[in-house]
Amino acid sequence: MTMSDEIATFMLNIGVILALMVAVWAISLALRDAGIVDVFWGLGFAVIALVTWATNPGYGARAALIAGLTMLWGLRLGLYLFIRWYGEAHEDRRYAAMRARRGPGFWWQSLYIVFGLQAAVMLIVSLPVQFGIMAQAPAHLTLLDLVGALIVLTGLAFESIGDAQLMVFKADPANKGKVMDRGLWAWTRHPNYFGDALVWWGLFIIAFAAPALWWTALGPALMTWFLISVSGKALLERGLRKTRPGYDDYVARTSGFIPLPPKRKRQPE
Repeated sequence: MTMSDEIATFMLNIGVILALMVAVWAISLALRDAGIVDVFWGLGFAVIALVTWATNPGYGARAALIAGLTMLWGLRLGLYLFIRWYGEAHEDRRYAAMRARRGPGFWWQSLYIVFGLQAAVMLIVSLPVQFGIMAQAPAHLTLLDLVGALIVLTGLAFESIGDAQLMVFKADPANKGKVMDRGLWAWTRHPNYFGDALVWWGLFIIAFAAPALWWTALGPALMTWFLISVSGKALLERGLRKTRPGYDDYVARTSGFIPLPPKRKRQPE
């Protein structure tokens, strides 16, 4: 495999993901719901992994490991987000607010500010997946492969359990308007985001077993930045502070990202 082969596969992934997101954008216009883009977030990564693995695999065991773990993560997340999206009676408030701000032109602007942006982020975040799958050396599994796989599985378990706990909590009408502070949510305010970060750093560690792929750390670094500072934790908490009584107290006793033992609730004087 030559550098030109890797570039050709990367360009193929660009074309496939752009075509996928344009198709999803067209569906969103018919539904008048841009929130459907979230359903295809995880699925897009699964598609990238599958296309790379099918067209340009390197060392077989590592390629299969990276592709399999990525598809497992992407399909689980896609199913979870589909269930959440399907159960909502209205467009997600983030996209509804964007639609209100931009007015009648949102239908075509969403092609690049929502769908195009997510396509670009997918392609960057997935760098360790794409180039890790294509790497031919070392032609044997290493300790980094094992460590990376364990980190991915830990992250996958963390976000899956966190999502399941939140789903059960929200399903109980008695919890309406309350703060979820049980289970993993007592240790971190965002177990799902923390799990996502672990998954992508684990995939990078597997890719890092191959020579000269240190630069693909850009992918998990970008994902972590989005999860903490942009569209994940920061955005969500701005809304929750306004809509959830007691959320500030929850913030005071619970770690913001990395799981830590919860602090004791402050007793009234």
